[in-house]
Amino acid sequence: MTMTYEEYLDEVTTLLTEKYDLIDAAAIKHVMRAQAADFFTLHDDHPELRTQENAVLDAKKIFEQKNKSRPEAFHGRTKTPGK
Repeated sequence: MTMTYEEYLDEVTTLLTEKYDLIDAAAIKHVMRAQAADFFTLHDDHPELRTQENAVLDAKKIFEQKNKSRPEAFHGRTKTPGK
């Protein structure tokens, strides 16, 4: 079953919070950044790409890419100055 574009983005966001323990705000931010970088362009044009299986794969890709830059954002932790 395919999802609407908005449902698909919501599903990827949900998967980031559930599978990778991201806080909601971080998951939303990363999905929005991926969207701004045209990561989801084909999904918008081709509804057949908006499946649960692809959402799982896309969540993994986004997590792997973004986890390298700011790992503390993925667990709701912030760095304490001086530590």
